[in-house]
Amino acid sequence: MIRCTTFAGRKVAVFGLGLSGLASVEALLAGGADVAAWDDGASGRGAALAAGLTLTDLNHADWRNFSALVLAPGVPLTHPEPHWTVRRARDAGVAIIGDTELFFRERAAHCPGAPVVAITGTNGKSTTTALTAHILRASGTNSTSGTSSTSRTGTKVAMGGNIGKAVLSLAPLCDDQIYVLELSSYQLDLTPSIHCNAAALLNLSPDHLDRHGDMDRYAAIKALIFSKMGASDTAVIGVDDNRSRAIFDSLRSAENGAGVKVAVSVLGKLANGIYAADNRLFEARDGAARELVSLAGIQSLRGTHNWQNAAVAIALARGVGKTSRELAAGLRSFPGLAHRMEILGTRDRVLFVNDSKGTNADAAQKALGAFNDIYWIAGGRSKEGGIEPLRPYFSRIAKAYLIGEATADFAKTLTGAVEFEICGTLDRAIECAARDAASSRAAEPVVMLSPACASFDQYRSFELRGNHFRQQVSALPDISLNPRGET
Repeated sequence: MIRCTTFAGRKVAVFGLGLSGLASVEALLAGGADVAAWDDGASGRGAALAAGLTLTDLNHADWRNFSALVLAPGVPLTHPEPHWTVRRARDAGVAIIGDTELFFRERAAHCPGAPVVAITGTNGKSTTTALTAHILRASGTNSTSGTSSTSRTGTKVAMGGNIGKAVLSLAPLCDDQIYVLELSSYQLDLTPSIHCNAAALLNLSPDHLDRHGDMDRYAAIKALIFSKMGASDTAVIGVDDNRSRAIFDSLRSAENGAGVKVAVSVLGKLANGIYAADNRLFEARDGAARELVSLAGIQSLRGTHNWQNAAVAIALARGVGKTSRELAAGLRSFPGLAHRMEILGTRDRVLFVNDSKGTNADAAQKALGAFNDIYWIAGGRSKEGGIEPLRPYFSRIAKAYLIGEATADFAKTLTGAVEFEICGTLDRAIECAARDAASSRAAEPVVMLSPACASFDQYRSFELRGNHFRQQVSALPDISLNPRGET
């Protein structure tokens, strides 16, 4: 845990007692603050009481006594309207911050030499964060998602933030530990003191506009990840969408800010920056390019979106002192993230892939685009637009196996374009897909769960759906399972 001493002796309100909220309360108390913690929900209050914490109903508090409100990132700050705690704090002139702001304040006050690498973007944040931590570990450091262990070099890496481990739950700040953080727009909006040694913006597309109002504001919040950078810092930006490219151009023309600015593309060659082509990453300077690394044969980094993730991870790791040669082995050993194009194993020539995180058409498109000869398990609770946007990828699908509430709608879209079978449940779909794939004459038929749907008709979460898929595949006769490593 990181003790937050910057509010020692002062009274702080904490609202929202989920993962980050509970960690904030514990870190503030350990640092000597007087904490008033509250949650509107019974489950949040129950979790706090179970952890031995004392609750204070903020509805009846005197807000003039608070030095800050630490707001959970899931609580509305501006849109669709400010939460009642936000209004009370503003009326009383109380600063509104998040747990990540506590982290950066503590670092600035007591351990400014601790290196921080941060990643944001609409898509790909978690994979890039995990990959960055993994290649740092493989290059001579050791990383976990909450604990840190020392390698023979003595360097440590801790991974957290939006990826599932609250930032204040990470190991205490020290100069020889690299902090690799995934940051959402909600977190960035509550972190005015952010300063990263290396930071990346992967991409921008419409998302969370109900919370940010419009794309201009959303993009501006994402760009905050580069705030307060100096000449020794590295900014990495994917430039394949117009808004991200505009942010890169603005940073490049600024007199101050990050001293190193790296553009990344997977759509075409760059005169300056890192780009991907034919499963290889190239670095260009003044129009002259050299190959950095080949991604061929790395199952966990298939698809152009993963080429971008790899390019960004390399640029970030170099920003904290690593060389491209040191990082290549880490790319090859990266096991990927659970439920995100997760390679489970093979049976004869058949590859089994768990992409349960593919909960909408955009996410499923990335998985479908990375393979051919796909025996596709799809369905669940459908999102707006269904699978019509996936029509350009239908030629990659050998057969579809439909489950859940979306069956009728998906069948209507697939009729005349893709052979399909109505299976109803995941168990039945796996049985049928494995049977048909075993009879395929393709060099590498793929049985893939990428539902393009939410899970809530049959499972409480996409993780539970993916775990069920993994369990059923693991039980298949003669299956050769892919061992998972640490990310």
